[in-house]
Parts: sequence; structure tokens; C-alpha cells
Amino acid sequence: MSPRSPGRTRVAVIGGGRSCEHDVSTASAASVAAALDPTSYDVVRVSIDPHGTWLDGCGRPIGLAGAAHVLRGCDVVLPVVHGPHGEDGTLAALCELAGLPYVGSGVGAGAVAMDKWVTKLVAGAVGVATTPGVLLTAATAGTYAWTHAVVVKPVAAGSSHGVSLVDSPCDLARALESALAIDTRVLVEDVVVGREIDVAVIARPDGSRLVSPTVEIVVDGLFDLTTKYDGSADFRIPAVITDAEQKALEDAALAVFDALGCRGVARVDFFLTEDGPVLNEVNTMPGFTATSQVPQMYAAAGLAYPDLLDLLVRDALEAAGPLEAGASCG
Repeated sequence: MSPRSPGRTRVAVIGGGRSCEHDVSTASAASVAAALDPTSYDVVRVSIDPHGTWLDGCGRPIGLAGAAHVLRGCDVVLPVVHGPHGEDGTLAALCELAGLPYVGSGVGAGAVAMDKWVTKLVAGAVGVATTPGVLLTAATAGTYAWTHAVVVKPVAAGSSHGVSLVDSPCDLARALESALAIDTRVLVEDVVVGREIDVAVIARPDGSRLVSPTVEIVVDGLFDLTTKYDGSADFRIPAVITDAEQKALEDAALAVFDALGCRGVARVDFFLTEDGPVLNEVNTMPGFTATSQVPQMYAAAGLAYPDLLDLLVRDALEAAGPLEAGASCG
């Protein structure tokens, strides 16, 4: 690790990860590392390969002990690892145990938000509507009888991996098999008729919340893995909605964000129906390249990508407090 630059904050950016979102996370981490202002930050790159091996900034294996040594030499950690073994609270737990300030939600919020079924239960408890659905396992999947069009998805996965629209009974078994190949539990949800609109929320250390402009995702069919990354989706920022719809979406996003106990930034995804917002899911570490949804949403409000990153890092340090942040410099 290079010597510390006087007056700069040393931030560890973690990317990759042992999940189906490895490549997306690698791209997000590279973009984040490149965008952090070099006059304010010394960036230390650390990554996790698809098999779970920790690597240094040159791609050399250093193991968990080596990674812990690197992280302890930094002032703050910015984990940009999407999906299981990262976004689900595991990296937050590592930082907590090591006494390291970090950007993003804590252990509990990350774990609960990653679990789409439990997120539905939390949302329902605070009065936010969710998509009707059932929870299945490998043992119970064969008992499910198809009666109408449904969406099948793994309970804990991102980037729409393993998600299928099933509009014919002959496609159900294949969809369940695809989802169960990724997770031991799957959701089978009704198809919701509505506009796909997302809201991002940032929790500030003073207790305030910074809500982004909305984004509407316009696609021909299901917003699946292919349409997320092939450029065919039309992202409209801000979404063209009424003031009443805007307030309903913001209120629902804040209610779920706070009920889950999220910190840092999270993206809350909805279907806007005739009866109001219906929660789809919550992402506590959404895609974070400069062209990803959340950075673009805040850019529409005048918060440029480097400034957004600076805000998140500074907030993490402030929330940690001077004693904890100082103890992490190792």
C-alpha cells in the first residue's frame, strides 16, 4: 500500500464478490474509484473474485487476513458489492467487527432488504402495499398450481438474475428451476399492471433524508436481466407524474427505508398503479456506475456523481464519530 498523502482521506473501495452480480459490481467499483476526487481521497482498491478470494488492487490474492490488514489502514470503506455475500450485510458485518466506518446500510438492514420476502412483510407492517405472492422452496415448488400469469424470482438475488415472466402453465417448471438454481427460496408473484418508478433515498447523519427525483423505466415487456443491460430500456428522469403521485411514492419510499433501518443510499422500486404505489424491492447497494440509475437520479437534482460519492463518504465518517474513525487508521 502506498504511503498516506497528507490531508487526504484514505478510502477502500471493494468490488466484485461471490455472486451472480460479480461483473456488475466490478464495473460499479471501478467507476466509483475513478470518480473519487484525487485531491481529497487516496483510493485503495480491493476486490473479491467469483470464488470468494480477496485480491489487492493489482489482482493478486491476499486472502481475508491480508484484506483486513489493508482495510485497517484506511479511514473509511466503500463497499460496492451487489447481491449476496456483500450487499446482504456480510461486508457491513466485517467492517463492524473491525471497527471500520463504512458507506451504506448496516448488517440488519442489508440482510432484510436482500430478502425480498421479509421486505414485503416489513413494508406491509408500515402500510405500504406489496405485490401479492407466495414463498416456495425446492420442497414445495411442485405443489404450486398455475392459474394466472406470474413472475418467478429468487428471494435473494439482484440484477433480475433468475427472474421469469410465466404466462403459460407449461413454462412454470422451467421458471422455478431457473430461480431455484440461484436461491433455495423463490417468490411467485402476481403480475402488477402499473408504471415502473423508482425513488432513491440518502440518510444523512443529522437524521434528514435526501430524496432523489423519480425515474420511470419504460420497457417492452419485463424489465429483466437482458433489458437492464442491453440499452433497450428507456429511463425517464424525472418521471412524469402528478404531485399527488410524487408525494405517495416519496412517502412510501421513506416509510420502507426507515422501517428497514437503511443508511447511506438505497433505491426503492415501485409499480405505480391506479390504486397507488406497490413496492417491488429495495436495493441497499444499487448499481453505481456514473450512468446507473441512482447517480443519474441525483444528477438530475444537481448533485454530480463525484459530489454524490463525496457526500456518502463524508456522511459515513461523520456518522462513525471521531474516535471510531481515528481508531480505524491502524
